[in-house]
Amino acid sequence: MSRPDRALAVPDEALMRQARARLDSLTKPAGSLGRLEALAVQLVGIMGRLPPSVAQKVVITMAADHGVTAEGVSAYPSVVTAQMMRNFHAGGAAINVLARQAGARVVVVDLGVGVGTANMARGPAMPRAAAGRAVEQGMEVVAAEMAVGADVIGLGEMGIGNTTSASALAAVFTGHPVAAVTGRGTGVDDATLARKIAVIERALAVNRPDPRDPMQALAAIGGYEIAGLVGVILGAAQARRPVVLDGFITGAAALVAAALEPGVVPSLIAAHCSQEPGHRLLLQHLGLTPLLDLQLRLGEGTGAALAFHLLEAACRIFTEMATFAEAGVAERPSC
Repeated sequence: MSRPDRALAVPDEALMRQARARLDSLTKPAGSLGRLEALAVQLVGIMGRLPPSVAQKVVITMAADHGVTAEGVSAYPSVVTAQMMRNFHAGGAAINVLARQAGARVVVVDLGVGVGTANMARGPAMPRAAAGRAVEQGMEVVAAEMAVGADVIGLGEMGIGNTTSASALAAVFTGHPVAAVTGRGTGVDDATLARKIAVIERALAVNRPDPRDPMQALAAIGGYEIAGLVGVILGAAQARRPVVLDGFITGAAALVAAALEPGVVPSLIAAHCSQEPGHRLLLQHLGLTPLLDLQLRLGEGTGAALAFHLLEAACRIFTEMATFAEAGVAERPSC
């Protein structure tokens, strides 16, 4: 896997100070729009431009199958991944609906549907070289989106069994016990949840993933769509574009990306916190506070599409509100 060909840019602190001054001059008490103001400043810092703009929005939804489904860890069979891919292309999935509402495009990428990973409970999910190629594919996809003017990248995924891989990655990179980061995924019962936890623990014992070697860990217990999302994060951060994480799976990709290149973290925006117990823990590990908490557990990029509305609001507040001077409003009440 090749690394980004230039160093990741740090947030532009000078522009961020200008952004805060602009926000403080608007017709409102200073800081009264709370996290919308912080979001506007973050966008300025990431993108290195005033004013911020997220006019061109895209959700990149990557899909792949997982061999670990052979262990009975999901409520749905692997064939559903391919069926949902057809639904995405037909425009009938939840992500299509929510992206249309947000004025965003959906780019669906097949990184291993019908093929997918080996069973990680019995050995590595992917050869290391194959995992690296998937990361590079993700970087290529985001580069193509930059070439057509994308301002902001939302992440999405589809892959039956991928909460099992995400839980394994979360345990390795956060240090939390497997049981603490493993949830019901598609809605499994108690017996299946217990089996899922046992399968993940077996996969960790068999593969011995090392968080100090992120590509080894990714290849051992990850998935092709997760690897592709790692590449999207790396490429978008290099291009100074905000990356809006969706749920637990995209968060697991962010853990790997941050282990490879810690400089990506300032470019990450957590759309929401899902019902997966590991999601909150990995967001805490990354130092990210989610914008929304709607008890979502679908994936696909649905949370990212919903968060786009807040990013748009932050940009519009910054650019469309009048200053005290422009509006002829006194900045402070007279005594």
